[in-house]
Amino acid sequence: MALFGETKKPFTYDVLREGEETILLIDLEQYNQIPSLEDDPVCMSRTVDILAEAGNVTKIVYTQKRNYEYDYNQVLMVQEIAKLYSQLTKKRDLLSYTNFLADPNCSRWAARWYAIIQETIGDLLKRDPIGAYVELKRALRDEKIKSDRSLDQAYSQCSKKFASVLQFLMSLMEKTKIIEAAKPYLSGYKVNERTVYRRLFTPDIRPDFMFTKLMANFPSDGEEIDSYNIDRNTEVTIFELPDNVQYLYHLMPPEFKLSEEKYEIVDTARKIMAEHKPTRQEFIDPERMRQVFYNIGSDLIEELVNYRNLKVTSAEIDEMTKILVRYTVGFGLIEVLLQDEKVQDITINSPMGENPMFIVHQDYADCKTNIVPTFLEAESWASKLRLISGRPLDEANPILDTELSIPGANARIAVVAPPLNPSGLAYAFRRHRDKPWTLPLYIKNKMMNPLAAGILSFLIDGSRSMLIAGTRSAGKTSLLGAVLVELMRKYRVITIEDTLELPTDSLRKLGYNIQSLKIAAALTRGTSEVPADEGIRATLRMGDSALIIGEIRSKEALALYEAMRIGALANIVAGTIHGDSPYGVFDRVVNDLQVPRTSFKATDVIVVANPVRSADGLHRWRRVTQITEVRKHWEEDPLVEKGFVDLMKYDSKKDELQTSEELINGDSEILKAIAGNVKEWAGNWDGVWDNITLRAKIKETLVDFSAKSNNPDLLEADFVIQSNDQFHKLSEKIKEEVGTPDSKRIFFEWNEWLKRHVKKMDFHSKL
Repeated sequence: MALFGETKKPFTYDVLREGEETILLIDLEQYNQIPSLEDDPVCMSRTVDILAEAGNVTKIVYTQKRNYEYDYNQVLMVQEIAKLYSQLTKKRDLLSYTNFLADPNCSRWAARWYAIIQETIGDLLKRDPIGAYVELKRALRDEKIKSDRSLDQAYSQCSKKFASVLQFLMSLMEKTKIIEAAKPYLSGYKVNERTVYRRLFTPDIRPDFMFTKLMANFPSDGEEIDSYNIDRNTEVTIFELPDNVQYLYHLMPPEFKLSEEKYEIVDTARKIMAEHKPTRQEFIDPERMRQVFYNIGSDLIEELVNYRNLKVTSAEIDEMTKILVRYTVGFGLIEVLLQDEKVQDITINSPMGENPMFIVHQDYADCKTNIVPTFLEAESWASKLRLISGRPLDEANPILDTELSIPGANARIAVVAPPLNPSGLAYAFRRHRDKPWTLPLYIKNKMMNPLAAGILSFLIDGSRSMLIAGTRSAGKTSLLGAVLVELMRKYRVITIEDTLELPTDSLRKLGYNIQSLKIAAALTRGTSEVPADEGIRATLRMGDSALIIGEIRSKEALALYEAMRIGALANIVAGTIHGDSPYGVFDRVVNDLQVPRTSFKATDVIVVANPVRSADGLHRWRRVTQITEVRKHWEEDPLVEKGFVDLMKYDSKKDELQTSEELINGDSEILKAIAGNVKEWAGNWDGVWDNITLRAKIKETLVDFSAKSNNPDLLEADFVIQSNDQFHKLSEKIKEEVGTPDSKRIFFEWNEWLKRHVKKMDFHSKL
């Protein structure tokens, strides 16, 4: 195959500046050894020469088939030797002590002493500085023994001068970090033996088509507590570290397991495909673009495999192509992380190259990873996100909110750039579950209990206006997605979001009549996107629809409350908002967002979801902590005038929601208002409560049946929607038959349907 670019001689170098990093890039493509400071004395010697010439750097990268990277602390050890070498060879005054060698009285021994000094401060200092120090130390010891035994007065005088030179050289070397670090291992040291260097130098090794670094070695002091595979070629290991409360999430992706032949093919294919730069038009449909690049890449890799007469299976070509796409139009190791269903959040802090990525894990909460992104990678992501979103990211607009959809995962992304972030780019990825959340799933995960799910189901069918509140990472948007799943498919649904997070595509595929609208982000300026308040008002002209607002952040609150006042009795209006309590929501809506107090009364129900922490602070769980109705009789302050009435509230000792006295006694104006629109329930609280508990029992039974049959699919959206449909059909059928929605008959027939349906599913799965 033709080589790309002119072939460079080994140890040709460039100095690059990436953000705060100054990188010494040494080309060893044609070098016949694996580049290594710890194993290769020639590599260390030549690197010292280059550092003496190039000056201060923060990172050394040897480029060969893979990149071998040494970080700042390791570079500093070699850099000090380079400076010392320059001082001793270029500034002769530092060795003015050697003037004694010209003394006629010392001429008999001068040649031997001079040879010792030249050997240690010459080549040995560069290729084996620890050995040079040990040789100086041994030479000093030997000279003292000889001097003490000698009866020649002239020799003793000259020997003292020689010893002072050795001591001077040793004192210079003892100030270096490499000698300081090596001192515990100097006993019995053999010159040119590299064992000690392997303790001091450990490069990060990565394919040169990757910008992101990955620390492949397991931590020597870590205790493995869990391991699993994301797919058959990607391994995750969780370590507990003795000096850190955070766990280590150690990822080993397939790109680090490629053979040399496969690696060369992927790298060659990448260089060919890099000549094509995707346009904005191509990024409008990322899924199609990835498919096009996959097809081209697959053909290219197959051609390269045939050219080299390699035996590679179709599965291996598929794996290589996926790697190729990740590092051309994709997002590298970010994509591998997002494919782990247990990863909930990814944060990447600036300055790039100095910090690992951090994640929030489903089972182990906050973890650090073995992945260190670089400046070039961060810049590449920013460019792609600008194209995908069509939104600016520059000095005038230093914040970018957008979404990313890749095979196997979807995520919301926030990017912060200078001048808001003076040290560069920083990222936050929030991974969305591959399938919509459902209320039965939340019961299983203890975010709510069955009765809470029954109440929410009743409120949703009752077309109430609802705000889902909570702090950051409380699961507000996921809970709003579960509300969508509870809507009957006969209704039209309109969603409005500035960053697309709700599971609209999944629900559309499940038969929902759903329209997704995208509006301008609150902090974005200079785009053609429609402002949030105009987007909400536009929905009011689109006919009778359930209206779902992704998040209420700014002036769209006024338009939302206009929609609530108009649409509350026709269909559900729901959205999410930041707030840790019902009064916190009131305070934000009225005082921060300037919605009139009387308009706030259009809110029927506030559902609060918040993280709950363990006493040691090491664990946290998501829980619904309040379901509160907003009454309408208050004038100034709903808290003082008892405008907030809890239907359920979280009990930390029992770790679940508990019913309030008002709910038990039937003192709920919202639930009664819903009942007032249904002939069989008007004035009949027992009938209302019976229906709520029926809904709760159905969802609880679904969770229990899923556990007993070891069938988690029963809790996913597609089956939960079928279950809800069946509940509504049976309720209508039995009401027509007996004149009332008989809960016992409805549950019996629903339960029989469940058994038949699951039996049918099992039969088809065995075929």
